[in-house]
Amino acid sequence: MGSESTTEIMEATGRALCEYGYADLTMQRIADESSVTSAAIHYHFDTKEELLNAFLDDLLERFESRVACKARDPRERLSEFLDAVFEKPSSENDDFPVALMELKAQAPHHDLFRERFIELDDAVRDVVETAVRDGIEAGYFDEVDPETVAYVVATIINGSHVRMVALGEEPDRTREAVERTLARYIGWTPSRGVTA
Repeated sequence: MGSESTTEIMEATGRALCEYGYADLTMQRIADESSVTSAAIHYHFDTKEELLNAFLDDLLERFESRVACKARDPRERLSEFLDAVFEKPSSENDDFPVALMELKAQAPHHDLFRERFIELDDAVRDVVETAVRDGIEAGYFDEVDPETVAYVVATIINGSHVRMVALGEEPDRTREAVERTLARYIGWTPSRGVTA
């Protein structure tokens, strides 16, 4: 299957997952959201779980690329990370938050989904922990346990995802909470920007 077809199936899966939810998602409903036939989807993905695993890989890859911060300054890395995590969807049709929630709800029942979410959590915590550790070493941040800060920030981000999808809460409110938490833990507020 060409990458164009794969992209179309992944996008159609996101739309169908958002519209019907996990329980009512079928290969036919995914096909109905695209120009690819149900038979073609079945040819490449034997089961709904196999297709959803590929979809989850795609979602997580997109998320990980959004939060990958290349700045050398740990303050810039944390600011860029927060920008990526709390960036507003690019369109009303952005399937990422709802689709991610649908699959998170299945993680207790599907080990493969759970493993992928553990990898995602590890990636989020690693970005924060590394930036905090580097910031302490550079003298920018107060002396704290970077692992604890990363755990707290990741937990707040996960909670904000639930609040955004389930309650319709804007991500700005949670970003402010993360910034206040960072100010308390490390003595630095990302919204103030980077100063030399």
